[in-house]
Amino acid sequence: MDRAFPDRPLLQVQGLTKHFPVRSGGGNKVVHAVDQVSFSIPKGKTLGLVGESGCGKSTCARTIIRIYDPTAGKIILDGQDISSLNQKELMPYRKKMQMIFQDPYASLNARMTVHDIIAEPLRAHHICHSKAEERDMVNEMLSQVGLNQEHAGRYAHEFSGGQRQRVGIARALILKPELVICDEPISALDVSIQAQIINLLRQFQENLGLSYLFIAHDLSMVRYVSDEVGVMYLGQLVEICDANEIYSHPLHPYTKGLLSSIPVPNPRMAQTKESVGLEGDLPSPIAPPSGCRFHTRCPYATKKCAECTPELKDVGGGHYVACHQVTDSSV
Repeated sequence: MDRAFPDRPLLQVQGLTKHFPVRSGGGNKVVHAVDQVSFSIPKGKTLGLVGESGCGKSTCARTIIRIYDPTAGKIILDGQDISSLNQKELMPYRKKMQMIFQDPYASLNARMTVHDIIAEPLRAHHICHSKAEERDMVNEMLSQVGLNQEHAGRYAHEFSGGQRQRVGIARALILKPELVICDEPISALDVSIQAQIINLLRQFQENLGLSYLFIAHDLSMVRYVSDEVGVMYLGQLVEICDANEIYSHPLHPYTKGLLSSIPVPNPRMAQTKESVGLEGDLPSPIAPPSGCRFHTRCPYATKKCAECTPELKDVGGGHYVACHQVTDSSV
């Protein structure tokens, strides 16, 4: 069931599905990377997306920005359904949405100077009318991300990881997009650099009114940057609500397990903290479990969990959960 969306959010994702065919072994098997995911992001807000590796977070992000074509569902950007547009039709909308990639080492072309990397989106969309205008825009963007004009003529290998990610941010923001998808933008960086990058992103959001889809493994960082948090498990959204609410009052057993894994800096508090460990491994997305996909690892699973797929339902105050144990008891 689709969630009830506020009036005209910047991004609406409705029933988004992405399957990849398995080309080896014969048959018609598919990888269920993303299944029936729905959420929205208002203008100027941040949705954090969390979950274990392999749960479909990055695939969801890449499908939204149309690196991948969706198998089903709708992607509505500022009122326009872009899910079925071809590459030519997508060009005007690509200016409105950009992506910051996880690996600052692999996402920058080693053969291009920093100037050319940042200027590439300007050239693709024919923004500048002269080399001087292009140079001025690139230099201004470098200044905004904490670099200077001298860096423009250098290559990516001459920079630290944090500086490379600043270049990636500059490339994403040079077109002044409305939506920025951050696919684990700090996971490859040192802890001392992570805070700098996060503060930089928040500064741009405050100054430009950007909307973020922020994907990360660091649950503490997601709480810091997000207005709303969604939890994914094996391609499906199992819980989504206000960031403070999901950390103070998690309802889905999987969410509780994720949050219990956050380290506590105080040893005494760590000893008294209730632990809800996640047992077992993530099932194969080629043959996901029937019913609730988490039932094979859930300590509270019943026969109904194995037979019926739970719907994502509002249990009060905009707190959506896909769990029979929670939604049945709230009726």
